[in-house]
Amino acid sequence: MNRVAIIGAGRFGMALAESLSEGGVEVLLVERNSGLVQSAINVVSSAVQGDATNARALEDAGVKECGVAVIAIGGNVEASLLATANCKELGVGTVIAKATSELHGKILEKLGADQVIFPDRESAHRLARSITNRGAFDLLEISEGYSIAEIKVPEACRDKTLAQADLRKKTGVTVLCIRRLDENPKRPRAIIVPGPNDQIHADDKLIVFGTTKQIDDITDAN
Repeated sequence: MNRVAIIGAGRFGMALAESLSEGGVEVLLVERNSGLVQSAINVVSSAVQGDATNARALEDAGVKECGVAVIAIGGNVEASLLATANCKELGVGTVIAKATSELHGKILEKLGADQVIFPDRESAHRLARSITNRGAFDLLEISEGYSIAEIKVPEACRDKTLAQADLRKKTGVTVLCIRRLDENPKRPRAIIVPGPNDQIHADDKLIVFGTTKQIDDITDAN
């Protein structure tokens, strides 16, 4: 996949960098603090000391060649806004920006951020899964530890009925519905609430409910 730039090596930025790197993603980390850059050298593909509020510094670091940039700067709202604007100006395909408040988030959206997040350490790992697209298309945490997600059909379940697949017994997740391709590719997927005898197709998408760990396990196995 495309190289991912992470701007800022604070707690969230480093958690995200570690998760992406463990998933085999090439990560470029840009951080103005030299000590944090040194500590990240053995974690990411490339760690560069630079001021993200300076567009030229980001370009020199190689951010322009990245398909995704995550603005993980913490409490410095001005630096966060400038870094976001600079990444958009450099033409980065997808800019994801961390916000510390609703107002901060609204301003980031005005500056063109493609996605605004209000993260903690755990959401860094969820964002890493989203970027690497290991199988979970979307994940919504509805209460602490429990989520609804759209996943690819596990190989062991393809062309089996829901009863034969028995995902609830084998994985703990409950299939809420199936999103199936229409015969006309221009039309959106149909939503099917399946019964036990409904067959699961290989190109279906499953909307499932379970603990975040159960969903992680089933998507990582895909």
